[in-house]
Amino acid sequence: MYKKFHIAVIVALAFGLGYSVNNIAISDTTPKVAVVDTTKIIANSSSVKALKAEQENKIKTMQSTIEKARAEIAKETDPVKIAQLEEKYRNEINQQKIALDTNYNKRLNQIDSEIRNKVVEKAKGMNYNLVLPKDVVFFGGDDITDIIAKDIK
Repeated sequence: MYKKFHIAVIVALAFGLGYSVNNIAISDTTPKVAVVDTTKIIANSSSVKALKAEQENKIKTMQSTIEKARAEIAKETDPVKIAQLEEKYRNEINQQKIALDTNYNKRLNQIDSEIRNKVVEKAKGMNYNLVLPKDVVFFGGDDITDIIAKDIK
């Protein structure tokens, strides 16, 4: 009987100790939170700047096509030829716009993905558990925007 009592006490102590250690381990982990000003990161990105410049050049090309179409249509007097020219240029401009939008969205998604990956990589390297956009956080978090901005050029 004395032996069973000792075993019961040892089991109870082991259970109590294990439960206490588990609570201590869980309660000491506070998440490390960072915030990033995404607007600043995007504004400083050379990839975004290059994409905007490319987009502006393509828009100028479209505008010159429109001006060329207007001039050519204005010279024409035959209503049938005017309709044909309008249809031709409408199709050409629509194709340019579709290609412009498709390429822009594709490149923008690639840049966004690259920026996200760099933020995640840098935040993990700095032992952050959570990174939030600065504009949705009212209070708290370490601002790591400048650190991230150095990596994204």
